[in-house]
Amino acid sequence: MPISIEQLEKMITENRSHTVLGNTAQYIPALAKQDPNLLGISIMCPNGSLLNAGDSQVSFTLQSISKILSFISVCQEYGLEYVLEKVDVEPTGESFNSIIPFEIHRPGKPFNPLINAGAITVSSMLPGTTTDEKYEQFTSFLQKLIGAPLAIDEEVYQSEWRTAHRNRALAYYLKESNLLELDVEDALDIYIRQCSIKISLQDLAKIGLIIAYNGYDPIENKQLFDKEIARIAKVLMVTCGMYNASGKFAAYVGVPAKSGVSGGILASVPPKWLPETHELQPGYGIAVYSPAIDASGNSAAGTMLLKQLSKVFDFSIF
Repeated sequence: MPISIEQLEKMITENRSHTVLGNTAQYIPALAKQDPNLLGISIMCPNGSLLNAGDSQVSFTLQSISKILSFISVCQEYGLEYVLEKVDVEPTGESFNSIIPFEIHRPGKPFNPLINAGAITVSSMLPGTTTDEKYEQFTSFLQKLIGAPLAIDEEVYQSEWRTAHRNRALAYYLKESNLLELDVEDALDIYIRQCSIKISLQDLAKIGLIIAYNGYDPIENKQLFDKEIARIAKVLMVTCGMYNASGKFAAYVGVPAKSGVSGGILASVPPKWLPETHELQPGYGIAVYSPAIDASGNSAAGTMLLKQLSKVFDFSIF
């Protein structure tokens, strides 16, 4: 069954009330000021068509969505084996910014690149010798995916830098364990820079489409990163992408996804064979934005919207 704008707008209306189940990220002052009632979605189809509904003409910062993108970028540059020497691919069962795993497993490496410790480690590995060079490399990689330049939200960057006490502590643990390829302040700088990059729903949906097609851009007919890297990235998104709610999200939505505390969710729906109809369901890239996040750090209304969407259109990969 093809997706229609009318269906999406109806789902937006039905799920907008779920914004009351969350709050904007209060611990980052610039994010706390976002309008909690916003809810928008963009779906990118493999033929290049876009379906937009709700508050879809908004831009927001990547936050933790950037973690899966920096992981892909570094793996593409240096290879999976090199990156996995410093970060693992296991769920933690702890909060995304927890220090507990270091206390228990020291001097072990971070459990995965989607917790803050793993993401800071990966950010320090971005190509380049300075934070400026690393940032430019990362944004060049993103521009290759979406075909347009991206910029930092300076207010969000400054707000996060001033409140990065837990991340700074994590970075010192990482430095003590010889996992960082930069000094602590520089590693923290590049990590916060990548989190503070502004993006539109449409551009994020395009990235989701490329991940869904294993690094291949079906619109431009180009392989943009390695298939094996995309496969590992999708596994990480399923097992770790929605913080401590990843298991429930996999059970009820069933697609690779990565959320951020700004309220964005990146989802990739891989193409799959439908034996009951003897047809191939195309893959999609989906981006959702609603800044009221729940206790796990995921967009409350955005998660409910994706749950309904997956059920109606049978998106689940399980």
